[in-house]
Amino acid sequence: MADVKSFEHPTLKVPYELLNKKFRTAQKTLDREVSHVQQTAAELEKIIAEDSVKVNDVTKLLGGMAEKIQVLKRKAGESISDELQSGEVCKRRLEHLKEHGSINPAKTISQGAVNQWRRKRLDRMLVEYFLRNGYYNSAIKLATKSGLEDLTNIDVFMVSREVEKSLANRETTKCLAWCHDNRSKLRKLKSNMEFNLRIQEFVELIRSDRRMDAIKHARKYFSTFEDEQLASIQHCMALLAFPANTVLSPYKELMDENRWKTLIEQFRQENYRLFQLASQSVFTVALQAGFVISLTKHTQCYTETRENRNPGCPICQNYWNQLADPLPFAHCSQSRLFCHISGLPLNEHNQPMILPNGYVYGDTALQKMALDNNGQIICPKTKDIFPYKKAEKVFVM
Repeated sequence: MADVKSFEHPTLKVPYELLNKKFRTAQKTLDREVSHVQQTAAELEKIIAEDSVKVNDVTKLLGGMAEKIQVLKRKAGESISDELQSGEVCKRRLEHLKEHGSINPAKTISQGAVNQWRRKRLDRMLVEYFLRNGYYNSAIKLATKSGLEDLTNIDVFMVSREVEKSLANRETTKCLAWCHDNRSKLRKLKSNMEFNLRIQEFVELIRSDRRMDAIKHARKYFSTFEDEQLASIQHCMALLAFPANTVLSPYKELMDENRWKTLIEQFRQENYRLFQLASQSVFTVALQAGFVISLTKHTQCYTETRENRNPGCPICQNYWNQLADPLPFAHCSQSRLFCHISGLPLNEHNQPMILPNGYVYGDTALQKMALDNNGQIICPKTKDIFPYKKAEKVFVM
């Protein structure tokens, strides 16, 4: 159950945050519509209280009130429907996780059901991994095939995809709209995403030599700023005195085209923070945890000469090697020796044997090589050829 608590936090947190967001949006919408109805009612009471009441005025106000009440009813229905839909998603995810809780203690569920739940969980991890790495079509196909549409966060990542596309096209409109929709939450997170977007808009105006428009932009959006943002604003305003191809820092960095990539990465991280998603996918974390638990990462796995790596070690393989790079090395109080040919440990069952050229290999691999080469051994390192009887035992203290 511990692994479920560790890995399944986003499974419930994301739909809860979406439900919370829809509730706040619905509350603001209904409060606005109710105020409209109340205003109309106040006007109606004011007219009725007058000495000379015109029927046309009353009829007109009553018609307007009826229209506003219809709008209120429609928006209330839409809001309730959206909240119920989000609530159903939370319920289905809870039921999915409760299946795991009912499997373990009772021991009455068949092994097939256990494997099916684990398979579904692995598919969910893969869907999230695909979404984080931009393989949206693969993620959607896998989720549809496995029936995981309500158990994955595809909608969140699809919105993120559209915003990232617009930023890649050097457009800020969609990202600013996203900031506006989540302004209260981003303010609590002390995010400067919107501020950086406004700075980029200012930079683009300078790049296109529209300096008067840049000044108007600064007056509109830089008038209210935090104390820690003052230095950035000063650097931006100093751009007005420099050409677009300046080589002076920090103005050169402000005009750098790679700032758009930085904005995309910042948006991605802010989106993760917004829904309390980890910076890495659960699939990646699970794999890295497996590496740590198995204690297989050693300094030998990262030697420049690939020939010195152990072919039987998963971390020595190219893809696993990159994935385990940020992890700490395993703590080993005792060294372990492995045969370079077979990858098997050197012990009493696989005696270490030294060749005349000084290289040591396991006896099991040497015997197999001698059997295949008429009693001759070919050193993989130097390509020297020796008879098997020239190999001698090595005793390690």
